[in-house]
Formats: sequence, structure tokens, C-alpha cells
Amino acid sequence: MKTIEWKEGKVFLIDQRKLPFQLEIISCSHYREVGEAIKKMKIRGAPAIGVAAAYGMALAALASRAKSYEEFVQDMERARDYLANSRPTAVNLFWALERIIKIVRAKKEISPLKLKDLVLQEAKNIEQEDRMTNRAIGRYGSTLIKDGDNILTHCNAGALATVEYGTALGVIRSAFAEGKKIHVYVDETRPVLQGARLTVWELMQEEIPCTLITDNVAGFLMGKNKINLVLVGADRIALNGDVANKIGTYSLAVVARENSVPFYVAAPLSTIDTSVDSGGKIPLEERDPEEVTRILGKRIAPWGVKAFNPAFDLTPNRYIEAIITEKGIIKQPLKENIGLVVSG
Repeated sequence: MKTIEWKEGKVFLIDQRKLPFQLEIISCSHYREVGEAIKKMKIRGAPAIGVAAAYGMALAALASRAKSYEEFVQDMERARDYLANSRPTAVNLFWALERIIKIVRAKKEISPLKLKDLVLQEAKNIEQEDRMTNRAIGRYGSTLIKDGDNILTHCNAGALATVEYGTALGVIRSAFAEGKKIHVYVDETRPVLQGARLTVWELMQEEIPCTLITDNVAGFLMGKNKINLVLVGADRIALNGDVANKIGTYSLAVVARENSVPFYVAAPLSTIDTSVDSGGKIPLEERDPEEVTRILGKRIAPWGVKAFNPAFDLTPNRYIEAIITEKGIIKQPLKENIGLVVSG
């Protein structure tokens, strides 16, 4: 299953708002349509957002009517700025945009026509690297999973959050493919229900045993020794190992520590923001309060009630056992070991 794909000069992606009831593929022919798809969560998940942004830049390049290098750069920077404003927390978005801009700035001697081809090829490279990266994360992470383990996961860090395989769910997929008898507890992940709608759907597609729980059941299960490890993705990781991820991640990490359950994060190295030394500097998105007062369009709270809807929270590095990347497993002390991996 491919979450996003370039075909016939357009970007095709799964509209994740419609799942699990309807599998709808939508197409984007302009970078603004890609930006709106990201903003409205038609596509979501840090790695997938990065690939989408890269293809948005490719659309901008192909649509450019620039006659000179300077005009082409202006067109690309305009598209970069628009896409950068779609969502603030997932660093892969900005990483992909700057990677495309860097290609453009490094080729001043090339005509706009040839630059268009280079931009599209770089976007395709980012897509292909995401595939390879997630397979590698899966291989490394599966070594942490034992036969018979019960795994708790939060939100959706699967194929739908990447191009086609997943980070946290990629680890689970790899362990299952190795023949390990595992079971996954999936919390629903309010308010948008990515766990209930997306993660469960993915696991059931591959017949990986799973059970859906409400968000407030996780601590109960850990207290009953029903969880062997917690495995989540990430939207941005600071250099010291602090992790910004879907709201509710911090609570799970604290409860996991209280119950001596290892807490793992699976993410590509591109999710590590080398410009941020600690999590307190990561911008945490706040979304429409109506996501809290409604479920799938149906109102569940009284009219006029105030609602607070942060989309992400911050998990301090001390609660994280290790971060699983495509280059291996970064263990504690995270602050020192992340620096070694990034600099290497």
C-alpha cells in the first residue's frame, strides 16, 4: 500500500480522513493543493508529510514559467514558504523543503528547464529513501521484540504515516514477518482517532493480532503486566533526545516508567532536528477545538463549551529507553549518543 505516489505529473495520495470506511485516492496538481492536504490532515505522519512537501515543490517547479535562474528561485521559495506554513511540528516537512531548495541553489549554472528535472528527481529520491529507511528501522527494531510480546502503540506510525511501510508499525511488521507471535494493543488516540481508524485498519490488513482500547486503558493494562513494551513514532526529536509526538505520548511514557515497561521511539534520522538542542524549543501545534467537541462530524459536547486541543506533547528523554533509526538503535544516554550518530 502506497500512501503517496507521483504519477502522470500529479501527486496521488490516500485521503486518510475517510479511512477506515472508504479508501479514496485524491490527486494534487498544484503545490497549494498539497499544502491544503497536509494542513487538513488528508495526509499526515512526519515522513509522509516530508515526501508530500517534496512533491509539492516538484509541482511548483514544473508549473514555473521562469525564464531565468533568479525567477525560478523566486517561484520555488514562494512554494517553500507556503508549504512550510501547512503544519508547524513535523520537522520532516522543513527538512524536505530545504533539501529541495539546496539543490536549486547549488545549480545556478543550469537552465530552469533542467532544474525542473533535478527537483523532481530529488523528490523521487526522498520517496525512495523513505522506503529503504523504514525497512531498516523495522529490521533494527524487531530485535527488541520477543516472541509472545504484547506491544502498546499510540496514534499511527505505520504505512499511512510514511510512503508504504511505517516506523513503529514497520518494527511490528518486521517482527511479525519473522514469525514472532506478537499482539498489539492500539489506543484510539483522541481526538482524531488515528489509532482506531488507521492503525487498526493497517494491522487487520496484514492479519497482525491486535486489540483496540480507549486511551485511558493503557495504564490499567501496564499495571496488570499485560504490556511488554511501548512503541511509538515521532514528529520531531531534539538533539538531547526529547521527543515531540502525538498528544498523549508523554502520559504513556510516564506510566510506562512507573510500571518498568520499556518505552521505545521509532523514527528516521531526518526527524532529528539538529537546530534544536532540547524539546522546549520545539513548536507544538494547537488545532481546531471542534476536533474535541465532535467525532467524525458528530457533536459530542454541549454547544458553547470551550475545548483545548494541542496536537502534540513533549516526552523528556529520560523516559525513553531507546530511539530506533535506520542507522541502528540509539540507547541511553541519548544526549551523548544522538550527537555521535548525527555527527557520524
